[in-house]
Amino acid sequence: MTLANKKIAFFSTQPYDKTFFNKYNEDFGFQLDFFETQLNPQTVALIEECEIVCVFVNDIVNETVIKQLAEKKVKIIALRCAGFNNVDLEAAKNHGIKVCRVPAYSPQAVAEHAMAMILTLNRKTHKAYNRVREQNFSLNGLLGFDLFGKTIGIIGTGNIGKAFSKIALGFGCKVLAYDIVENEEMKKDGVSFVGLEEIFKSSDIISLHCPLNEQTKHVINTTSISFMKDSVMIINTSRGGLIETSSVIEGLKEGKIGYLGIDVYEQEEKLFFRDLSADIIQDDAIQRLMSFPNVLVTAHQAFFTNEALTQIALVTFNNIKSLLTENDIENKAALLV
Repeated sequence: MTLANKKIAFFSTQPYDKTFFNKYNEDFGFQLDFFETQLNPQTVALIEECEIVCVFVNDIVNETVIKQLAEKKVKIIALRCAGFNNVDLEAAKNHGIKVCRVPAYSPQAVAEHAMAMILTLNRKTHKAYNRVREQNFSLNGLLGFDLFGKTIGIIGTGNIGKAFSKIALGFGCKVLAYDIVENEEMKKDGVSFVGLEEIFKSSDIISLHCPLNEQTKHVINTTSISFMKDSVMIINTSRGGLIETSSVIEGLKEGKIGYLGIDVYEQEEKLFFRDLSADIIQDDAIQRLMSFPNVLVTAHQAFFTNEALTQIALVTFNNIKSLLTENDIENKAALLV
């Protein structure tokens, strides 16, 4: 089968998406249509004579959208990300549409960003940078703590959680982990698998690396926060819905949460990947979060490395090629429907 007459419609695209997908398409020869807009019930109309759509984390791929895609003869929905909580898989199955994803691209990229957030919040390097640029060389207010010997709790031990555990162990931390299935390799490295409540009670730092589903939605909530140590640090580089925003705001106000680092946010589809510097942001919750001096927000940046974007492009193209030529994907974790 020739791929030259197969068109892929990309939604929620940024300049770097075009750069990497155009670069690696030289070996595949697909026709690529890039749309900056999000995929939703209104923008499905942009698709013309196209069997494949490629979407990202904040595109809306619910039953309504999938029905419209099926009417347009779309056969494949390719996610250029690992998470798929924004896709109605049952609807896709009912309409005969294949769904694939990139289950692992560069776990180190996200794991390293999580540690970068920990170090930034702890040692306040972002504040020190701004101070020195204003010729303020005072150290007052920049006091941190040694990571060595601290207890880091990891919720979710997939590829990213596993990579993060190695980094944490390298800093001399005691590492606790929770997952439905215990990772034997991590246990050999010295990671202790414990119950979720023990993670909350014993950890100085909690880092979230689990998928978002019915079981994990708002795993960080008023109840779980009440179990935590005073001045706990919470890091989320996974999915925004893992954290109940109103609960962490209360935890920050009360001083129960000493540090919060989030690369994802529950309502991020209205904010992230856009330049809103000249706009009035209507989201009161994110504005409140950013008002705290002990909160660090990055805009879904953890995946953003050269290595990760290369893998995302190559795996996405290979997934699509395999589905078109063989109606299957060798890596079963990549095929959702």
